Amino acid sequence: MSNEELTQRVIKVIADTQHMPLEKIAPHSTFAELGIDSLDGINILFAVENEFNVNIPDDAAQTIKSIPEMVDGIAKLLAGGEVAVQA
Repeated sequence: MSNEELTQRVIKVIADTQHMPLEKIAPHSTFAELGIDSLDGINILFAVENEFNVNIPDDAAQTIKSIPEMVDGIAKLLAGGEVAVQA
């Protein structure tokens, strides 16, 4: 799966979870720009884990604050790697 396909799937999950139009979500958006708070983030995390059949570690999940960060993390999990935690 290409990075662009992954990004579009993540955007669709966020749009569906947040009941937000797809066109309001840019591939480079931060969660703050989209008005996504920590509770919303948890709901999105569960939806993304279900969509991609991955398990995002809690410590890594807490560092994800944007669509690019989420896409990068999912790509690493799908490739069989671990998600890096930023200190």
